Amino acid sequence: MLSVNQATQRIRAAVRPLGAELATIDNTAGRFLASDVVAGRNLPPHDNSAMDGFAVRAADLPATLPVAGTIAAGDAPGAGLEPGTVWRIMTGAPVPSGADAVVIREEVDDRGDRAELANPAQPGQNIRHAGEDVASGERVLATGTQLGPGEIGLLAALGHATVPVGKRPRVAVMSTGDELVGVDVTPRPGQIVNSNAYALGAQIREAGGEPILCGIAPDDREILVSMLGQALSADVLVTSGGVSVGEFDHVKAAFDRAGVAMDFWKVAMKPGKPLAFGVTDRGVPVFGLPGNPVSSMVVFELFVRPALLAMQGAATIDRPRIEVVLGQTYKKSPGRAHYLRARLVRHRDAVLAEPLTKQGSGMLSSMVDVDALVEIGRDETEVVDGTRVSAILLRSV
Repeated sequence: MLSVNQATQRIRAAVRPLGAELATIDNTAGRFLASDVVAGRNLPPHDNSAMDGFAVRAADLPATLPVAGTIAAGDAPGAGLEPGTVWRIMTGAPVPSGADAVVIREEVDDRGDRAELANPAQPGQNIRHAGEDVASGERVLATGTQLGPGEIGLLAALGHATVPVGKRPRVAVMSTGDELVGVDVTPRPGQIVNSNAYALGAQIREAGGEPILCGIAPDDREILVSMLGQALSADVLVTSGGVSVGEFDHVKAAFDRAGVAMDFWKVAMKPGKPLAFGVTDRGVPVFGLPGNPVSSMVVFELFVRPALLAMQGAATIDRPRIEVVLGQTYKKSPGRAHYLRARLVRHRDAVLAEPLTKQGSGMLSSMVDVDALVEIGRDETEVVDGTRVSAILLRSV
């Protein structure tokens, strides 16, 4: 049985980026740059005033000087400042040539055609210089950067109406099992709602993919093979259920007939031991996730999410890890790494991890309002209260 690290390495070795496409800048939030961005212009493009006030020569002050006129934001650069004069200037307006400082309006007695400036000024004060934010020719964003509001604003300021980004993977999601019914159906005794499809769909969207819900495949090999064939037209296939020991032969045979070469089907972890992974002859990754909802979601976090990010060319594909202090003693058998759903609390100079009371693989409520997955090593048998352990952050704390 593979370790988590071994399974991770095999999956990542099999996954390839999908390539790039151009997207309009208003459709790039959350996506990943497919190439470096080099500034083709200065930001700001010219020296401009950081405040409403008066453009001056610092050497002329203090003095009462004539006002040559007013420069507003949006005026073209070009006005010059003669010695012994000042220009009234607005925030963002180009600083006239010859001026080396701006005195804020509140420090000036503005008399209309003359201005009394009683205090000295320092060269450079209240002036934003051309290129001090971004210089032309500077690499401002690197390949693989995820685009958020700041990055998108910078791209717009540099004149990028379209941006090369990694293609979003289309991820087919198919649940298996006669016991499953749709979300709009009231389950009869022995039936359960296909919640995994919707949880996985949300996880796929959060990872930048486009989920394609393919419905429920019954426990019928011929139907399963047919549905798999259709689902494999996507960039990735994620199935849920049917990969445990008692059921795997059925699903494995269907995968074989659908052209999926399986790599492995067990990982030494809890929850999530029955994970299957393979690739088709045209390179489509196939993940067979466990049917238990928590197992399905945890396995997605550890294996599928990083794969989807890698396919988009993301520079960082792993969730951040931090060291936490375990808030209670935890015992287990050796042989499998355990991933505990936990809430985190900052306490003095440490972060305290409080595992949720419900840790069963079928307890979907344990994935609600959870901050982290606390990792307990494969060979550990007892981790006492107060021990520092590693945790995978699911959200900022």
